[in-house]
Amino acid sequence: MTADTVNGSLDAAVRDLIASLVAEPWGQIAPSVYETGRLVTLCPWLDGHAERIAFLLRTQRADGGWGPPQGYALVPTLSATEALLATLRSTGSGAQRGHEEALLATAAARGLQALTNWLRADLLVPDTPGADLIVPCLVAEINQHLDQVAAPSLEPWRGVRLGLPAGMDEARLVKVRHALAAGVELPGKLLHFLEVFGPAARRAAGIHPAGPGTVGASPAATAAWIGSPDSFSPTGPALAYLANVAHDGPVPCPLPITVFEQAWVVSGLARAGMRFEVPPGIVASLGAAMGPRGTPTGPGLPADADTTSVALYALGQIGQPVDLRGLWTYETADGFCTWPGEDGFSVTTNAHVLDAVGQYVHGSVDPARRYVAAIERLTVTLREHQLPDGQWRDRWHASPYYATMCCTLALNDFGRGPIAVEAVARAVDWVLSTQRSDGSWGRWGGTAEETAYALQVLLAARPEAAGVGAAASRGYVYLSSPAGRKPGPPLWYGKELYHPAAIVDAEVLAALHLARQRPDLAAVAVTTTVPKPRQAAGKPVIRGA
Repeated sequence: MTADTVNGSLDAAVRDLIASLVAEPWGQIAPSVYETGRLVTLCPWLDGHAERIAFLLRTQRADGGWGPPQGYALVPTLSATEALLATLRSTGSGAQRGHEEALLATAAARGLQALTNWLRADLLVPDTPGADLIVPCLVAEINQHLDQVAAPSLEPWRGVRLGLPAGMDEARLVKVRHALAAGVELPGKLLHFLEVFGPAARRAAGIHPAGPGTVGASPAATAAWIGSPDSFSPTGPALAYLANVAHDGPVPCPLPITVFEQAWVVSGLARAGMRFEVPPGIVASLGAAMGPRGTPTGPGLPADADTTSVALYALGQIGQPVDLRGLWTYETADGFCTWPGEDGFSVTTNAHVLDAVGQYVHGSVDPARRYVAAIERLTVTLREHQLPDGQWRDRWHASPYYATMCCTLALNDFGRGPIAVEAVARAVDWVLSTQRSDGSWGRWGGTAEETAYALQVLLAARPEAAGVGAAASRGYVYLSSPAGRKPGPPLWYGKELYHPAAIVDAEVLAALHLARQRPDLAAVAVTTTVPKPRQAAGKPVIRGA
């Protein structure tokens, strides 16, 4: 295979990926244990119920939990355990006595034991969105189930009480539930968690399905709003959305993620210098989504600075620049918030704002002082949030390699002064020092996604630095090997960690492209094959929605 053939294969993979954005406009997301568990409890009447239960049984870990490692397992394990207990108690669930009941009870007991062990050990709960709402809700529901256990094998659990993690209480959950019951209009970002707000969520006044019929870009929130399908037309938008998402059984979340997916894929490929044709529909979608406050991830969610910045950067990269005024909505004393009232600070949101503003200033003959000042301030802000060893960590992704890539590339391309240069050099040193023996990078183990982020830091920021060539060669070989083509774990922050397959594939393709621009990797390139963009295993896809 010649280098031209390899590069042609890479171009073909990019074309296939872009075509998939058009074919599957709601997004390509792997199934969610949390979201699937909520549908098992909330709507056993919905087609695919048995498949959702089977999915929960199939995905339970050996230790009784569900989901990713460490505290990230708490939310999916609570949801799956509660769903199994609810199924056992439901006379209309379709669960059969005997073998099936024993399977459900055994899985539920293993989930209870895992939860008990973690909560007694003061498990550290990550700052995933809505955790302080979801965890108290599900702990209370599980405790109610344990008052009336529905299987003989669960008798030892009768009356047992799960506690809340240290430092967590139900105060915010109670406050929001009371507000909803009183008819108070909830902030848009809370609609994503509507399923935890109790009976008042059903047909709540002031809440209306958006876009294709979703409430909060969440199947579970939409199911909570529907409540019962009895008074709904089967062709109504909310029921149609739910049926479309759930027809194969397990469901993803969030969904739709139209703008988020399009913006990250286009910007990631374009930043790496790849040439590809962007379909007019994607260009129109990104532009049309922009409002006075920017754009949301997808219908049913509020606009946010992160998605807005990446969409603006993507549009600029493909020669369709849009006015940046909506970004000033999110400016704060500390930099830029993801949305007004955000609990916490996101370095990746600020890095993406630096990308958008920096690109605008770079293309302007006489940019306004406000834009230049924002670049200077963001440079300082990102440097101040860099950890002593050179990495960054963020509240929207579990891997430091994602945050480090976002901050490094933004500072390298648009940062001002020696502090930007120093921060980039320290980030490169950290990446070099954390490569695994097989050539990969990763927080819990080597992954293609995190290896792609690491390679982009090295090859886009400091390609001539000492050690980069050898490290990049090992990383490239890993990324092109069978190990580098395995479906990756969920690393992106949502109600639980999720895996946006198309976005991850774009990052891998971008890293491969950057690697193949180096003469010292040319010989490696002709002996490897291009990983074809893949769908996450078991991923439900909404086609032509």
